[in-house]
Amino acid sequence: MSSALWFAVFASALGTLLIRVLPLFWMQRRLERQGNDDNLEAMPQWLSLLGPVMIAAVFGVSLMPVTPSASSWLATLIGILATLAVWWYKRTLGWPVAAGVAAYGVVVMLLG
Repeated sequence: MSSALWFAVFASALGTLLIRVLPLFWMQRRLERQGNDDNLEAMPQWLSLLGPVMIAAVFGVSLMPVTPSASSWLATLIGILATLAVWWYKRTLGWPVAAGVAAYGVVVMLLG
């Protein structure tokens, strides 16, 4: 592998480590300053909103096709509809995602 690829792998690994370790250290220091109060009031309110915001961001990005064309938009729309239909029927998380990915893949293969 080239040195640029190794640098990209290292930078990705370091970034992944930092986004996990820095909040952990920050929260540990915050709890120590508050006298080891391990209840939910010690957690900042914005931290409880972070998870849903990240899920919404990933969802928004995943709706945009990589190569915008009529077939990719159709595959995306059918994948979304399959996901919603299976979610409405099963009310779980795993099966709807699998159905949406499968429907998207089938449409891409048929139209591609």
